[in-house]
Amino acid sequence: MDMQSTDNQITDLFIIGGGINGCGIARDAAGRGLSVMLAEMNDLASATSSASTKLFHGGLRYLEYFEIRLVREALIERETLLRAMPHISWPMRFVLPYHKDMRFDSETPTSRLLSTVMPWMRGRRPAWLIRLGLFMYDNLGGRKILPGTTSLNLRSAPEGAPLQDKFETAYEYSDCWVEDSRLVVLNARDAEARGAQIMVRTEVTSAERVGDLWEVSIRDRSSGETRLVRAKMLINAGGPWVGDIIQTKIRVNSREGVRLVRGSHVVTPRLYDHDKCYFFQGEDGRIIFAIPYEQDFTLIGTTDQDHPDPATKPVCTEAEQDYLCAFASKYFKRAVTRDDVVWTYSGVRPLYDDGASSATAATRDYTLKVDAQGGAPVLNVFGGKITTYRRLAESALEKVGEFFPNLPGPWTAGVALPGGDFPVDAVETLKGDLLAAYPFLTETWAARLIRAYGTEARDVLGDAKQVSDLGEDFGATLTAREVAWLMDKEYARTAEDVVWRRNKLGLRLSAEQISRIDQWMSARPEDESQLKNV
Repeated sequence: MDMQSTDNQITDLFIIGGGINGCGIARDAAGRGLSVMLAEMNDLASATSSASTKLFHGGLRYLEYFEIRLVREALIERETLLRAMPHISWPMRFVLPYHKDMRFDSETPTSRLLSTVMPWMRGRRPAWLIRLGLFMYDNLGGRKILPGTTSLNLRSAPEGAPLQDKFETAYEYSDCWVEDSRLVVLNARDAEARGAQIMVRTEVTSAERVGDLWEVSIRDRSSGETRLVRAKMLINAGGPWVGDIIQTKIRVNSREGVRLVRGSHVVTPRLYDHDKCYFFQGEDGRIIFAIPYEQDFTLIGTTDQDHPDPATKPVCTEAEQDYLCAFASKYFKRAVTRDDVVWTYSGVRPLYDDGASSATAATRDYTLKVDAQGGAPVLNVFGGKITTYRRLAESALEKVGEFFPNLPGPWTAGVALPGGDFPVDAVETLKGDLLAAYPFLTETWAARLIRAYGTEARDVLGDAKQVSDLGEDFGATLTAREVAWLMDKEYARTAEDVVWRRNKLGLRLSAEQISRIDQWMSARPEDESQLKNV
């Protein structure tokens, strides 16, 4: 190992964690003129931020917990974010089937109130209550783009065809899809374009206050090289590791706690033909979604299970798979079983520990706590949801502004992320233009590139006149030129980074194909002739 070197430069903010909160804060701070360094011990979005249910949503069920402010903020953000990233986020319609005999074992504040005031309603979510919730959902956030709620007759509507015959009525409302891990990477890229230094596979080994500065020891996990950097303020956006960082890396006293909640998902071959999502209510009071996924699949999730230790890799257990399959089977005509599952994933939500009795009831709101006792300040970030990441970053900069006078105000609302500088309704136009410019593309290939890169799709393809100009074909429309772009522009270092976080082509590639991508990526820096070909 190299001797530890010390940077003479002093950065304004040092951010620990390359998930959505860390990268969102880095972008906002860099755009306000602060010098920023961010260290992520693995790949960007390698934990919670690539394991969400892929939704920009207000959180309809949070209304049952009276989290009105959180829902309103999230509803407003849906359209703000949609305008800034129309390539990786798009509107979806959600179908909520209803049956008058539904019963729920629910301990939400709403259910307790209903049971007290109307005891004959115990264990029920009556139709009027759902309509009231959807009315609030439609109007709390000041919708301008997304259509409002309608009712569906499932006997005649195509959305009823996959469902059991007992479901005759449904409510249809709007939310948005988002490519979660791409969102993180695009925030990191924009932060870097504005002056931030983004360091992947870089571990913070310790940090301590020295006078009015933080001295942060970091280690490059690839080379083993260590460095000591100095910063005026530390931001702990470690996600599931936020508590561990407080206790073992920065060693400050904190009364704040984090509750780790595992959310698991299963992916099956496509279960129905239309492009809408289902919102299913369970007898246990929980809800799950069934969502069209990557054209040929259906995503089902999520669970809520306490997760004891961030060091334990979250996996979708057999019990969770059975739970999700059984839950969905109570709605779909054709039973869903574990034999249908082609992929699973699981993430740990680092929720603020508010003392809730269950993982489901724990708040999804974010909490920001500054500790400035003993010298240089540290901001610890607890909780949050992907939909409100930009507002969380703004709130974090309010805290930061207490230590950096004359800091410019908020600026990120509606400002396009890389590739997102086009109108929300122009995706098909963009795809048509790409097909015209590169006639060798298929419709599916062009659609994938636009949804991943937006207006930057042409930069990825460059001056290619035919498929062979794109270098080696790894399968599923992934070529060497695109992988080179992801390495050069989007911090990708391994095949896993590419096929599970920069895209989801891992669903279509064999283990041998993925291994070949790893080989190519490893050889690329040493093979100049290969570089010239891509």
